[in-house]
Amino acid sequence: MYLALLVIFLQCSELYTQERVFTFNTVEIKIRPSVKVKNGARMSVFCHADISKSTDFQLKHNFTIFKNGKPVFMSISDREDAQYEIPVARSSDTGEYECTVEAGGKTKSSNSLHVWVTGMTKPILTAEEKEVLEGEVVKLRCELPEEVPPLHFFFRKIKMNSTPKEKHVYEPYRNFSEVTFSVEEGDNILYFDCFGKRSVLLEFESSEHSNRTLVTVKEPFIKPTLNAKPSSNVTEGDRIQFECSTVVARMRDIEIILQKNKTILKSVQDEKILKYSAVATLEDSGEYLCKVEQGRASKTTKLNVVVSELFPKPILSASRSNLDENKELTLSCSISGFRKANFSILRKNSNGDISLKNSRNLTMRVNVNDTGSFICKAEVKGIVKESNPVMVNIYAPVSKPTLSVVSGLPEVVLGKPLRLICRSAMGTPPITFRFHKGNEVKTIVTNDTYAMFLDENIRQNDKKGYKCDARNNHSSGMKTSNILNITVIVPITSASLGSIPYGEVEDGHETAFLCSVKEGSWPIHFRIFRKTDHEVLLFETSENADRIVWRKKAMNRQDTGTYYCMASNRANVDVKSHPITISVILAVWQKGVIAASVLIPIAGAVTFASWWFLCKKKKAKGPSMEMSGSALATNLTSEKLTGQHNDGDYYSGSGYIEDSENHMKTTDETKGPDLESADVEYTEVEVSTLDPHRAPVQKGTETVYSEIRKSNNDSVENRHSRIQGHPDAT
Repeated sequence: MYLALLVIFLQCSELYTQERVFTFNTVEIKIRPSVKVKNGARMSVFCHADISKSTDFQLKHNFTIFKNGKPVFMSISDREDAQYEIPVARSSDTGEYECTVEAGGKTKSSNSLHVWVTGMTKPILTAEEKEVLEGEVVKLRCELPEEVPPLHFFFRKIKMNSTPKEKHVYEPYRNFSEVTFSVEEGDNILYFDCFGKRSVLLEFESSEHSNRTLVTVKEPFIKPTLNAKPSSNVTEGDRIQFECSTVVARMRDIEIILQKNKTILKSVQDEKILKYSAVATLEDSGEYLCKVEQGRASKTTKLNVVVSELFPKPILSASRSNLDENKELTLSCSISGFRKANFSILRKNSNGDISLKNSRNLTMRVNVNDTGSFICKAEVKGIVKESNPVMVNIYAPVSKPTLSVVSGLPEVVLGKPLRLICRSAMGTPPITFRFHKGNEVKTIVTNDTYAMFLDENIRQNDKKGYKCDARNNHSSGMKTSNILNITVIVPITSASLGSIPYGEVEDGHETAFLCSVKEGSWPIHFRIFRKTDHEVLLFETSENADRIVWRKKAMNRQDTGTYYCMASNRANVDVKSHPITISVILAVWQKGVIAASVLIPIAGAVTFASWWFLCKKKKAKGPSMEMSGSALATNLTSEKLTGQHNDGDYYSGSGYIEDSENHMKTTDETKGPDLESADVEYTEVEVSTLDPHRAPVQKGTETVYSEIRKSNNDSVENRHSRIQGHPDAT
């Protein structure tokens, strides 16, 4: 039974739950009368929730209205609408509004809506004091009580018949601002007001102007009076006196100042009157100003003074402005239409003017140290006037100029510029120099004591001489230098190196090296180098020629290598030749010695072997074997002679011996001591050839001789072939 009731209850609960299903369709927010509301008007914010339900049942709706993200209104209602009322809208109500509805555990928000409350409240202006003195300040406060910062405040100071002065203050955190205005001279009745501005959607909105506040200004002292005695029109030499006075309310911190052209002449403090006197001069003409100051307040009075000229400015004249030294100079000082004055003549100096004579006229014999400016002064009734300066130049004559090359030597490398300098040791500057190349004037330079000249048009065969002349304002005229002849140095070009013999040189023989240049001025410095691991200087000389020959007497194997030469002259440019290679080879006699030292031991060994073999056979077979050996020897000898004839090297009888002896004699003379021992060995073999029974020994001797002769012939033939093949074989 209970189980049945439980099932029924659960089914009823499920049916009940299914009947209370709902969903938010939209949530909307609206502003009445519009999103743009006038300041002070009524404004209503409406929030509406559009909900769909499965059945008709009641829901509790929680409405929350936000402004700029902060809640400003909350309400709980069975209805689907809520209303937020603002009876008097202010600019502070401007912002982004949004509505959120929560019901049955579900929440839905509307879109945001921007509301702009146009216009601002009228600001309130207050002044700290209603009555002030000149020089004091007025402190003002402007407030916008119903506005929200940040705000801009504008204050105005208004005077009758003048443009208002305005001050601007930005207040990021306050709805009020304070400023001060200074009260200036001439301010009597002042009015002040203010207004505010704020920024909305990148636009400025202004409030109306505040109430106008009146401030009365009192004078702390009256405008000063300025007088000149005896009058403002005086003559030079008269004494003039100035008086400046005022009336003050209180004497504390008051100051009176007299000035002319921003130059303060005199000042007094805590006094009502200022007095100042001076002897009038023309420079005293002009505008004078008297100024009274107390605190920030100040007042001024101006007076124009005219001083008439007592006598005109003196005039100084010179007999000549340019003259030679040791000549007479006359200076005269005068005043137009006025003669009763005290005159003096002076020379200007940086350390103070030098008095020359207290007189109207001065005659003096001058030297170059008297060059300078002269003036004269005139005094009447204590008034001193100075003339304009007169410049007088005293000249010493120029000396004969000297012309030289800047580098020192009177020469120039072809293609390089030539710099000349012309000097005059004596003479008063400025000096005018003229440069001549031949009969042509190249340039004119005015300088103090020297002048420079640059000639870039230098030719190889340029034979024209240079000279210069100098002159100044001295009456002696022009002086001319000596003629300067310039040597044109031609740089070296195309150095070359050759040798005789060329390429290969026998050990111990002489070699001649020839170094030559194609072009270049003498003398020429020649150097010959051999290059191995490093450069070795072999020979150097300086000659007035375009070639040199250097002979190396005996070459050896260490002289094998690469050779080149370098040439230079005063152009200071080293020109290097192409390298040549020299090989030092063995001489003919050296090759013969080497061959003999190798072949003679071999011939001796063969002879000894043959002798030992024959001796051994004689001991073994006895006399019968000797006969057989003789016959065999005869046959071998016949075969040998036949073979030699076929080879074309056949020799017989004593003729063979003589030829052998002559050949050995020649060999002995050329080969040296090493072959003398070889000649003894041949002599022993030749004796055996006289015995017909020892033909095999003769065969061995002939073989050794033939090999030695062939080696010598090869050496001579090789040498001959090398010399003929060399281009310098002759």
